[in-house]
Amino acid sequence: MISVKNLFKSFNGFQAVNGLSFDIVPGEVVGFLGPNGAGKSTTMKMLTGFLLPTSGDIHISDLSFKHSALEIKKKIGYLPEGAPAYGDMTTLQFLSFIARVRGYKGTEKAARIQRVVEQVELQEVLDKPIDNLSKGFKRRVGLAQALIHDPEILILDEPTDGLDPNQKYQVRELIKNLSKDKIVIISTHILEEMTAVCNRVMIIAKGKLLFDDTPKALNRQSKYYGAVTLHFSYRADASELGELEGVAEMEEDLATGRVTLFPKPGADILHLVTAHAQRCKLPVDSLYVEQGSLEQVFRQITQKNSQEENV
Repeated sequence: MISVKNLFKSFNGFQAVNGLSFDIVPGEVVGFLGPNGAGKSTTMKMLTGFLLPTSGDIHISDLSFKHSALEIKKKIGYLPEGAPAYGDMTTLQFLSFIARVRGYKGTEKAARIQRVVEQVELQEVLDKPIDNLSKGFKRRVGLAQALIHDPEILILDEPTDGLDPNQKYQVRELIKNLSKDKIVIISTHILEEMTAVCNRVMIIAKGKLLFDDTPKALNRQSKYYGAVTLHFSYRADASELGELEGVAEMEEDLATGRVTLFPKPGADILHLVTAHAQRCKLPVDSLYVEQGSLEQVFRQITQKNSQEENV
């Protein structure tokens, strides 16, 4: 378990992290979101022991960095942004070096290297210098070194950056499987990553925690969550749709033939819209229920905080 209480970090008077408090338990995959300069990387560096907080407490498995820093670091696998490595080493040499640093020798070292090579599919680049690898393969080498000691906690900064769609899917499935008995924290700016792999989302801005809940709960904050959108094959009079019971607002784009109907709180308008479209023989090409816009909610939450601070 990770327990963070009233965490602060300042640099020469600049408050990078401002009173963060949260708990994370095994089985949770936490997406850490925030605009640039929000304090995400600073928080992750404090969780891994690379930075000390100005004040506040971090406890990992009931251990404190103040008294048990080395023991805590053995429990953590960290993939930093950019995944720094020794570029003149081959992939195999680098993983062998990391395994030795972690204290593994002989057959155990070989077994751990083989396991992570298979997990992230590095077989074809084992003998290639890291400097010669693609961005995607470099990212996978970084992920392999974070996994080599089978840590209790994985902290990953942009884990799918540079990967193609197939590789992204593979890494996301790997994270899901690993999370069954581990804590996984992912810092990313890719909102798609949240719904694909995370079961909890935390949004911070200017060092403050603004949101902490499930991806579904985040979606529900969207204006578009539960709205019904229709696309017409040609221009038609859609005005009566906006007058249906349960419809709070109608948004119409004449150029594209798109009409979006927003329900009143608690209303389910899909059946009413469908029935009206059929009854009036509207030229509907497609009709669907919106799942919400994560981008819109993200902007709404972070910009609201910025505006409140400027008041």
